[in-house]
Amino acid sequence: MSTTPAETPPGGLVVAIDGPSGSGKSSTSRGVASRLGLRYLDTGAMFRGMTWWMLREGVDVHDAAAVAARAGEPEILSGTDPRGPGIAVDGVDVSVAIRTDEVTSAVSPVSVVPEVRARLLELQRAVIGAGGIVVEGRDIGSVVAPYAQVKVYLTADPGARAERRAAEEGGSDLDATRASLLSRDRIDSGRATAPLVMADGAVHVDTTPYTLDEVVDQVVSLVEAVGERA
Repeated sequence: MSTTPAETPPGGLVVAIDGPSGSGKSSTSRGVASRLGLRYLDTGAMFRGMTWWMLREGVDVHDAAAVAARAGEPEILSGTDPRGPGIAVDGVDVSVAIRTDEVTSAVSPVSVVPEVRARLLELQRAVIGAGGIVVEGRDIGSVVAPYAQVKVYLTADPGARAERRAAEEGGSDLDATRASLLSRDRIDSGRATAPLVMADGAVHVDTTPYTLDEVVDQVVSLVEAVGERA
């Protein structure tokens, strides 16, 4: 996987927010971007978009070679408005479609394929461009944008994460949701390419005891502190 585009930092601010599913990345990232007037990129939605396309095309998502062979085909366009980012694949708005159970259950095997990660890394860096953006994912501070001026690693108690995700999904079974999150953690942390890790220089924030506004306040304070030192 090439890292050349990341060797030259963009001129504007880049905030990298990483962490496992259910830790509050999306809500926090969008809140910070809105508060600071920055763009926003949900890299997880890009992996879901790729997965949606593979399923639509009838590709066996458990066949890594088959997924790799077609990873370069779909056109994925990510919106960057934190109030409603949206995502389109081959001109189709898939903002809702990528959140279905079918895509959720298939995204892990697709996301571990190196060719998929390389393709989306290229797209992610293109969106980051000259900066002025909050980027959320699992390898932003470590791989996608290691030059980010602010790196945050969000976590939460597994129980709290399961409650949040179950609420987002309209009251899903709590035990099943918790098991699914922990399974995804093992996959993300154990994959050979760009595993889920806390990046060097990242600030760890355990969101369990805080409200969303309190977490956003903490991250905004980190950004403001960087601005004061600049």
